[in-house]
Amino acid sequence: MAVVSHNRLEMLRRCLESLEKCEGRDRLQIIVVDNGSSDGSAELDADFPRTQFIRLPKNFGLTKALNLGWRAADAEYVFFLHDDTEVEPATVVRLAEVLDSHPEAAAVCPLLVDGEGRPAAQLGHLPPDGEWAPAQPPGVEPVPVVYPRGAALMMRVLLIKAIRQIDERYGQFGSDADLATQIRKGSKKILLVPAVRVRHHGRDAYTAFERADFLLGRAVFLGKYQGFGAGLQARLAAVFGPLFGFRFGELKYTLPGQKIDGTQV
Repeated sequence: MAVVSHNRLEMLRRCLESLEKCEGRDRLQIIVVDNGSSDGSAELDADFPRTQFIRLPKNFGLTKALNLGWRAADAEYVFFLHDDTEVEPATVVRLAEVLDSHPEAAAVCPLLVDGEGRPAAQLGHLPPDGEWAPAQPPGVEPVPVVYPRGAALMMRVLLIKAIRQIDERYGQFGSDADLATQIRKGSKKILLVPAVRVRHHGRDAYTAFERADFLLGRAVFLGKYQGFGAGLQARLAAVFGPLFGFRFGELKYTLPGQKIDGTQV
């Protein structure tokens, strides 16, 4: 399992506490990639000695951290988790069983729920538009979905190796959409397993830097899959949208194309 974290100490603690209660814990490898946290998150290793911590000197964004996580894992499957999730004891085993029994699936995901156990925002659109809807599965059997949120996603490592790595032109946003698209291109499926639930706390608002990163990631996605013209149009929209909307905090980053880690796309 690869958990990516940045400055959410208490959420990370709850996430790791839930993972420690997983069935077959002794056979599970838990890796935390800490994205330059300054709140003490990286020092949780004293409380979780069986967890491997990879400490980064600054926030390199979600995508680079995911790549570090799966490369450090020594397993056939990798379960990507955000630090604001909590799993049930049978989650990992049951998801792996679904992958074992469905060779047509490259990835599986649980049903994301909120604190009251209601389906949480999980399913998006391709190309990504930043909108999410709760999953409404008809029963308890696994069902194919196009683009589930990457907050809790188990994948075959072989697929990631086939594409070499998750595209690091994405910063904080866009990597899950890219993976979903690569799976579809490979004629494989993503299965949602309604009987397995993971609590996802999520958040209601994003910073200007994060919103800018989403706009830039969307431009990367469109350029990659719909051609140069579509990517250029999205890049221009990422500049003129914040400009005409007087969202100058976003414009500060979209104009030079600056990602979360300070590099440019």
